[in-house]
Amino acid sequence: MQPTDPQPCQTAHVQMLLDSFARLVGRELLSRIGPPEEQARRLFEATFVVVSHGTEIDPLLNYGNRSALTLWEMTAEEFHGTPSRLTAEPVHRDERARLLARTALNGFVDDYSGVRISQSGRRFRIERAIVWNLSDATGMPSGQAATFADWTPLPD
Repeated sequence: MQPTDPQPCQTAHVQMLLDSFARLVGRELLSRIGPPEEQARRLFEATFVVVSHGTEIDPLLNYGNRSALTLWEMTAEEFHGTPSRLTAEPVHRDERARLLARTALNGFVDDYSGVRISQSGRRFRIERAIVWNLSDATGMPSGQAATFADWTPLPD
């Protein structure tokens, strides 16, 4: 499986990811040098994971950079539209729901660790994830996003 390059329509989404992160966390997720298309390409190619989901009742994944697609063992087509809850095993979904509720209340959290599962069933523990709320230029809620650079494969 080879993750595909970012689509042009994702440039606006990446700008929202970057803007929301900077506004809530107080620092840049990625250097904002260059035009938006260049920033989108660099975020897609980053060595750290970035994922996001929308505001649906059962939120659907709508962005994953190359590191995320590789970690979850999915193509962009498989990843986008997958219910976000499926990135965690059923036994860990209550913990995930509490994290998302805490993020919704506080704007972001920067201390999350938890177990996730790839499409093939490989389990891994993420460490020190930052999870933040997304909002568009008008302030309308648009979902949540997460980033992390540290994960550890877990035994089967």
